[in-house]
Amino acid sequence: MRPQVLLIFQTRFEECTAMLKGVAHFERSHQLWTGFLDDEARAERDPQWVRSKKWDGVISRHTTPALVQTCAELKLPLVDLNDTELFPGVPKIRPDNVALGHLGAEHFIERGYQHFGFAGFGNHGWSRERRDGFTEALRLAGKHCAVLDVDYPGDLTPFWDTQQIDALLGWLNRLPKPIGVMACNDMRALQVIAAAHAGGIQVPEEIAVLGANNEPIRCELSYPPLSSVSPNAFQSGYKAAEVLAELMNRQKPASLDLRIEPAGVATRPSTDVLAIDDRIVTTALSYIRQKACVGLSVDDVVKAAHASRSQLEKKFRRHLGRSPQAEIRRVQVAKIKQLLLETDYPLKKISEMAGFEHVEYMSVVFKRLTGDSPGGFRKRILLKRA
Repeated sequence: MRPQVLLIFQTRFEECTAMLKGVAHFERSHQLWTGFLDDEARAERDPQWVRSKKWDGVISRHTTPALVQTCAELKLPLVDLNDTELFPGVPKIRPDNVALGHLGAEHFIERGYQHFGFAGFGNHGWSRERRDGFTEALRLAGKHCAVLDVDYPGDLTPFWDTQQIDALLGWLNRLPKPIGVMACNDMRALQVIAAAHAGGIQVPEEIAVLGANNEPIRCELSYPPLSSVSPNAFQSGYKAAEVLAELMNRQKPASLDLRIEPAGVATRPSTDVLAIDDRIVTTALSYIRQKACVGLSVDDVVKAAHASRSQLEKKFRRHLGRSPQAEIRRVQVAKIKQLLLETDYPLKKISEMAGFEHVEYMSVVFKRLTGDSPGGFRKRILLKRA
């Protein structure tokens, strides 16, 4: 008989969905289970709910002391995916938050930033770990970091959000520019961007903003779209299933506190720029980012930057190592890649959305800059994900 496994995940969170994909991948390739998905996490608060059926094991993203106690009383193997304190005897799988902070710092250092900030939640251990990783990597590189930590009340309300945007704006106004600011998660990063907009501060030209957790919906709803460090939720789910299989086979896991290395930085426009202290160049880059995919010429950029064409060309070559036209194409190709990966749109529609009148010309430009055709690029990446 197949083991009966209870999966406690609120699927309205994208991270939970990614974790469940990791669990499913392990189950398909190693051991057949019958999984029951509690996608409202009722089991975390209702002991009778857990007792209503005989389970062989539990994987929970929403672990509470009540759930731990119930599983202990039932001698039911439990694997915890919540990034909070350890429960005695319960294996925990969570992100390597220090490494995640390190990646954020390296992302900004590679782009030439000399000034750095971190906005986090001082009352949460995972946020403090990310902050410490970020500041440690900067310190090892001989850099200083400004920190703004506040207590998160546990619920994002419009009133609290407005308060935070005001406080963040006051903080941002005191910081030197250009600066790279990392936030403890994507929600906090969106508050940093909102504060910058409220103060007329350009993102990313004056303040580049990096989030963490890489929640695609939050990141794409942002303007500009938010870069974010991805904690590798898929691997967390896979490892949780592996540990539960060991527990159900009466094997002892190697560790009760397993840290998962982050997957990397998903770079989007909020940090996709070099640290440049030149108003003409930053204005031109901002304009290109906004208009490249709606039909844009270099003459349009020259007018927006209030510079001569030769002056703009020289400044772009000096700061970026490429021409304004090449930057327009770079932004267009980035848009094409995004649409190829995140939608099933035909090439004709993608061509229109990226600012190309003819799909054939889009394909020529894409292949010249990437070495691959749009169709070949889409197929290759999707095969990797399968």
